[in-house]
This record gives sequence, structure tokens and C-alpha cells, in this order.
Amino acid sequence: QVQLVESGGGLVQAGGSLRLSCAASGRTFNSYTMAWFRQAPGKEREFVTTISRSGGFTSYADSVRGRFTISRDNAKSTVYLQMNSLKPEDTAVYYCAARPSVTSTHPESYDYWGQGTQVTVSS
Repeated sequence: QVQLVESGGGLVQAGGSLRLSCAASGRTFNSYTMAWFRQAPGKEREFVTTISRSGGFTSYADSVRGRFTISRDNAKSTVYLQMNSLKPEDTAVYYCAARPSVTSTHPESYDYWGQGTQVTVSS
């Protein structure tokens, strides 16, 4: 079992930056692949990025590659999402997720989810 709590969302102007954090409970954080997904109103939840258990492998959606960076600190049981050059189309609720296996871009393959944090980018 792992519990996830996101923080760091908010309102930012286009071109700005935000850093999201996701703190995990438990002592086996490094056993979990971590990922960020997002869901805009009226749309399905979509993959943003994922990071392997060691942090040595990352993958990004085309829409965020080069602007967003995922990282993790296993000693702090926390995963981060640095978001730069934000666009209005990045507006969504952002969720972190965990699975005790290799990386995946499919939300249905993740076992644990946070409550989400709202990111709003104004034009």
C-alpha cells in the first residue's frame, strides 16, 4: 500500500513555470514506478510522464517533451514535475500515480493515485 499526496498546483500565466510534488507514504518508495497524468474538463485522463524506480529512465508525452521534467528523490519518497513554458492547453488536474512494476503510459495499469492538484494557465 502507498498513499500519494500532490501539491504545488496553482494559477500561472502562459510562459510561466510551476513545480508539482507528490509525497508517498511507506518505506518502499523505490519499489514503485511513478507517473504523472492529467485530466482537463470533458476529456479523458492522459499520460504526461513516467520515471523508473531508480530514476534512470523517463518518458514523456509529445505534448510536454522539452518543457516538463520528472524527477524523484527516493530518500524523501517524493516525485516532482517541473513544468516550464506553460501553455493554456496545459490546464488540467494533475495526478501522480504509482505501480510496483516497470514504466507504463496507460493509466489503467497504475494501482495507486493521489487526489490531484489543479493547474490553471491563463493566456
